[in-house]
Amino acid sequence: MPLCLAHAIRLLLEYTDSSYEEKKYTMGDAPDYDRSQWLNEKFKLGLDFPNLPYLIDGTHKITQSNAILRYIARKHNLCGETEEEKIRVDILENQAMDVSNQLARVCYSPDFEKLKPEYLEGLPTMMQHFSQFLGKRPWFVGDKITFVDFLAYDVLDLHCIFEPKCLDAFPNLKDFISRFEVMACVFVSSCSLMLQVFAYHLGQSLSIVASH
Repeated sequence: MPLCLAHAIRLLLEYTDSSYEEKKYTMGDAPDYDRSQWLNEKFKLGLDFPNLPYLIDGTHKITQSNAILRYIARKHNLCGETEEEKIRVDILENQAMDVSNQLARVCYSPDFEKLKPEYLEGLPTMMQHFSQFLGKRPWFVGDKITFVDFLAYDVLDLHCIFEPKCLDAFPNLKDFISRFEVMACVFVSSCSLMLQVFAYHLGQSLSIVASH
């Protein structure tokens, strides 16, 4: 599964100043990772495809993290304005998910130590593609932030945790990370969500978001 699916959603809700309540489901310890707290409710919520995270906004019940992000973004015109911008949004949304899935397969694999060197070998090319796509723009789509910047930040930040030097050759990506974090600390109270990211990245809890 992709890593930290709810983090970008939390940040986007904060950025858009949306009123929401968050419910968290806790997993048990290794090796069983008991999920009974979630499973006891999973099929009682009226979700079409029951999964985490989910969002309930009035009569709307949404699963799939990118669908939730798009739903929030549409409300606040954060999906791109021109056709070219919307195309860039679509491309990066899917690329970010692909890369997140690739990293997750390595991190969650029992063969992690065997798979890690090969993944690290391909990491510079992967980051180069992100760097070229960003170019000299302040945000990945252009001059204005869109919801895919939240996805891109998540993916790049996860890779910096995985390999702290992975962005050293790409100053525009490092600038993007800094720009995003400065902005995030403005709209996230006391940077509390930013400080929580490491716990969520490490899979300490499963979370959902409910908006109203």
